[in-house]
Amino acid sequence: MNVAITGAAGNVGRQALLALCGHDVTPITHREHEELEGPTLDVTDAEAFADSLDGQDALVHLAGNPSPDADWEGVFGTNIGGTYNAYEAARRNDLDRVVFASSNHAVQMYNVDDPADPESLREDARAVRPDDPTRPDSYYGVSKVAAEALGEFYADRHGIEVVNLRIGWLMDEDQLRETQDGDPSRARFARAMWLSPRDCREAVESAVDADLPGPSVTAHAVSRNDDRYLSLTETTRKLDYRPRDNSAEVLE
Repeated sequence: MNVAITGAAGNVGRQALLALCGHDVTPITHREHEELEGPTLDVTDAEAFADSLDGQDALVHLAGNPSPDADWEGVFGTNIGGTYNAYEAARRNDLDRVVFASSNHAVQMYNVDDPADPESLREDARAVRPDDPTRPDSYYGVSKVAAEALGEFYADRHGIEVVNLRIGWLMDEDQLRETQDGDPSRARFARAMWLSPRDCREAVESAVDADLPGPSVTAHAVSRNDDRYLSLTETTRKLDYRPRDNSAEVLE
């Protein structure tokens, strides 16, 4: 397939490029990078976005403000408006599928230890499944909820296959270890949300290639961590995602 990736220069974007090396991939970035050959644009530019998807079959939409501490103005235009532009561009170019980079922060308020700290986790965290009602923990989380709803609308109205992939915290093993030196609730959050680089690649590849059971799928993408609270059963069944790494095994 011809697959475009927005935010291709970011941490998840770099893993997505590796994951999809078997496809004809077009990286889309906000500014030029010597090692990446592809369009540069702002996702709030609807016409440029639409032009960039000419000839594509699928879009992996990763671009956006990634900060859970961002204010409303910081997420409204890029995360919500930019995702609307992504789906409009996909519709205008007759793309088959959009994989949207959602986030654990769309449901993190279920288990947050301190409501003012989106990256804290209480000890008695309850399991959360993809079909549980959303409970965002921040304006960033709200923007992801809105974008998930956009995807479901475009799936139902326009027949675009949609995967809302709620991505955890992508870190290598050394970065994971560094998170364990501070506040216990933040350390617990890191252990629960860890997504290893190779599991990230597996999740993205599965989201692009899997035969979907319906027009839209919402799925969690974390590693098989002992401390996780996001259910992976649905991701395994619907996307055939089989994570291999576990934060507990790295830290033991």
